[in-house]
This record gives sequence, C-alpha cells and structure tokens, in this order.
Amino acid sequence: MAELAKITVEPREPLASEVSRRLIDYLMSGEVQPGDRIPSERQLTQMLGVNRPTVREAIKSLGFLGLLEIRQSSGTYFRGADSDVLYRLFELGLVFGGQVARDMVQARAELEVTIAGLAAQARDEAGVELLRARLAAMRECPEEDFPEADTAFHAALGELAGNTVLRDILKGIRATIQRGWVQRTGAVRPREVAYDDHVPIFEAVAQGDAEAARAAMARHMDGASRRLMEALEVRSTG
Repeated sequence: MAELAKITVEPREPLASEVSRRLIDYLMSGEVQPGDRIPSERQLTQMLGVNRPTVREAIKSLGFLGLLEIRQSSGTYFRGADSDVLYRLFELGLVFGGQVARDMVQARAELEVTIAGLAAQARDEAGVELLRARLAAMRECPEEDFPEADTAFHAALGELAGNTVLRDILKGIRATIQRGWVQRTGAVRPREVAYDDHVPIFEAVAQGDAEAARAAMARHMDGASRRLMEALEVRSTG
C-alpha cells in the first residue's frame, strides 16, 4: 500500500481527524481499487503510530461517508467514490483542509480549460447563440440567480464541446464544488468580476480560437480557484 508515515499532529487538530485524512489520501491515491480490503486496525495502528481506538474511530467515520465497508469477521473494504461520496469528501475538506478538496479544485480548473478549447474547435452557429444567451442571462438576471446563470454558461460550454464523458465528469465536480463553496464557505466573487471573466471566453469560442479560449478560461479558473482555496484555508484554521 502507499506509504503511511507515523503521525505527528498539532494539538488543535483531533488525532482521529488526522488519521482520517491520511486514510482518505491513501484510498484516493489510485493504488486501492473498489472492493480491495485495506490493512487491519492492528496494521494501521503500527503503520501510523497511533492507538487502536483512534484508528477505529477514523474507520467508522469513513464508513459513514460511504468510502469504507466494514464486514464483521472479514475486514474493511474500499467501496469506491461516487458523486455523493465525493461531495461528502469535499465537505470534509472544508472542515479539515484536506488534500481531496484541493485536488478536486485543481481537477475542475484543468477540465474547464480543456472544455473551453474543445468548445471553440467544435463551435457552430446554434452553439454560439446559446452561449451568447447564457452570457446575457449572467448580465441581466437578478443577483440571487447569478450563481445558476454562471453554472448554465459553463454547462453550455460542455454541450458545445461535444465530449459527453468530460462534460459529465465536470458537471459532477462543478456541482460538488458549487454546493460546498456557496453553502459552506460563502466565498462568492463579485458579480461584476465573474461576468467580466466570461466575456473573453465567449468571444474566443465564438471566433473559433481554441488557444485564446483555453487562456481566457485559465485566467478565470486561476482567480476562482485561488478564492476557493483561500476560503478552505480560512475554514480549516478558523
């Protein structure tokens, strides 16, 4: 299994929380497949250098999240991570500042950039008009409807790009981050800044300039990701 170094933890953080975060990193590392049995409580105790009740508490927490299945007299097994589990992990990241939340933010940024480039390459008249309408909605909608209009613009890019796999993956990640960000951190950027970010994305896609579309989306994602990560850090240290 992936290396699990012995834990040293600052006094402000519960030890079980640190163990949970280490186990999440291990489970999401790609080395563990759904259905695999993880090391026993005794083995984890030795590997992490913590007591057995702490390991047991961490395992129970991850079982509650849906990551682990505890089978009596058999062991503990990795169940995999569906969209609901990913959302719970993101929530956990909001509480503990975990690597999973940071990885999800990075994955979203990279996929948004890719989608923007594909949308520019695959654009057609109907797609450009839909995107134009979504941009206009962002400018004209009531303040409380802006997050939904923002999401609709990105969803239109996904449709225009023509790759259903990337579209659906990004849709799930985006929904998870949106729920976690808006509902848990309140880290919403000013409407004017958000709208202005989307104008060059639209223009590049409408012109069929994939490189410019990727660059415009990268600038937008850089600011959005930075604000989210700052909110996560504040939440985890507050």
